[in-house]
Amino acid sequence: MRSIKNPPKHIAIIMDGNGRWAKIRHLPRIAGHRAGAKSVDAITEAARELGIKVLTLYTFSTENWKRPREEIGGLFKLLEENLDKNEAKLNKNNIKFSVIGNIGQLPPSTQRKLQRVMESTMHNTAMVLNLALNYGSRDEILNAVRSISREVKEGRLRPEDIDERLFSEFLYTKGLPDPDLLIRTSGEFRISNFLLWQLSYSELYVTKKLWPDFRKSDFRKAIIQYKKRERRFGG
Repeated sequence: MRSIKNPPKHIAIIMDGNGRWAKIRHLPRIAGHRAGAKSVDAITEAARELGIKVLTLYTFSTENWKRPREEIGGLFKLLEENLDKNEAKLNKNNIKFSVIGNIGQLPPSTQRKLQRVMESTMHNTAMVLNLALNYGSRDEILNAVRSISREVKEGRLRPEDIDERLFSEFLYTKGLPDPDLLIRTSGEFRISNFLLWQLSYSELYVTKKLWPDFRKSDFRKAIIQYKKRERRFGG
């Protein structure tokens, strides 16, 4: 893939449209998720080739538990299959695998495989592949508030010490730069409880393409569009 000068450091993606992709083709929803997993592989590879430092993918939200039990089970089975399949590739490409969200509520087998791949890739330095799993931004912010409140109550923090920098240290994304660009597929204009704090000054790019149809060329197009914008950060 042709390089792009000074690409964004951090790109976040709301991967929407797997279910609609399957419905159009009269296939079960899990077929859409399997097709979407192929797009994850392709876009991860593209991000690595273009020099993106962090790629955060909205994989399973706290609201997704409302879906049918069979679909949820299929999703986690698919995730485990892809962890097994891609662990060696992540290490070969020097990609660190990370997770944000409350993974303690996921199936035990999924937790074990997530932990194994995180430990296996923890020293890789080329890029961070960050999956948002059982993630909800309001829940993340509330957890940060509770943690800070305990620190204040126990005398380790003073209220006047609390600023944006400190607050960010209590979020799941501690140590990561805020996203420069948010991409959402399937044409929906919603943030869907995703990285509400971190997206304050991110550029937004929405495409009508469903996630399983999103290709490397679409990813590059989004970055080129981003590069044409002037980021003022309120100034």
